[in-house]
Amino acid sequence: MSRGEIAVEATGPTIVAGEILVEIMASERGFGFLEPLALTGPYPSGAPAIFIDQVAKLGGGAGIIACVGRDDFGTVNLERLRRDGVDVSAVSVSDRYPTGSAFVRYRPDGGRDFVYNIADSAAGRISLTAEARRLADGAGHLHVMGSALSIAGLKEIVAYAVKAVRARGGSTSFDPNVRKELIDLDGAHFAALVDDADLLLPSGEELLAAAGVEDERQAVAALIARGVGEIVLKRGADGSTRFGADGSRTDCPGFLVEEIDPTGAGDCFGATYLTCRRKGIEPGKALLYANAAGALNVTRLGPMEGLAGFEALDRFIAGADRAK
Repeated sequence: MSRGEIAVEATGPTIVAGEILVEIMASERGFGFLEPLALTGPYPSGAPAIFIDQVAKLGGGAGIIACVGRDDFGTVNLERLRRDGVDVSAVSVSDRYPTGSAFVRYRPDGGRDFVYNIADSAAGRISLTAEARRLADGAGHLHVMGSALSIAGLKEIVAYAVKAVRARGGSTSFDPNVRKELIDLDGAHFAALVDDADLLLPSGEELLAAAGVEDERQAVAALIARGVGEIVLKRGADGSTRFGADGSRTDCPGFLVEEIDPTGAGDCFGATYLTCRRKGIEPGKALLYANAAGALNVTRLGPMEGLAGFEALDRFIAGADRAK
């Protein structure tokens, strides 16, 4: 396999490493958590967990390296992941630290305020265990989420997994997905993940930040020149665009839906596009499925509650209206 190509599933499963959380949401819109509020949850969450669960829902091989607490929140997550077919053998269970959490409140304009507990929870205690090494040694693709970059143990895990995956002829992808509440990044490490990616999955201005320029066309050219194999730009309700290393461009309009909860839509989109490509589906159709997966996910409350397999996506595509 040439550098810049997505490895087919036969090479091994897709794996991720990072935070597993529960998400608890304010029932009413407003700003922050400065007064008592009605809350709903807990919902299984964490960007890597959402991503890999969607991979499994689509029938792709899937595994995650993570850590949860020995508590109800950890059980909620592990039961969901196991039920959907994710290999959780490399998920450690901590007797000392609780499962990570994210409290979310939506603002009137649709923006969100988060209160995270990751660094001082089980989610912040991931490490390169024997089980993690075993999972990485058999993997065909490694996906890295920017939300996990502030976790201390991630760098060692990624370094090992990249070497193991490449040795098997596998591939990598990177979603910058950095939350402002979690910014604590090693710039050199971030740049190395961008440069190593066979597939880059930015949203909006993350494309410009990854390239260090202020123009979309220039950013794409700069990233391709640095060795990125393909770039898929998530444009939210406006759909998505795929840029190939050969200079090709494919645009795919979004779907018109009533948005209930956008959390997890980008993770669901990325997992669907990647899994389609690993199954040999051409880029245009992969974008269509990815747009459908992201759109369907926002129609449900809870970041994993709208995840769907190919049959459900086909039904959604057949009946949904498209953006112009």
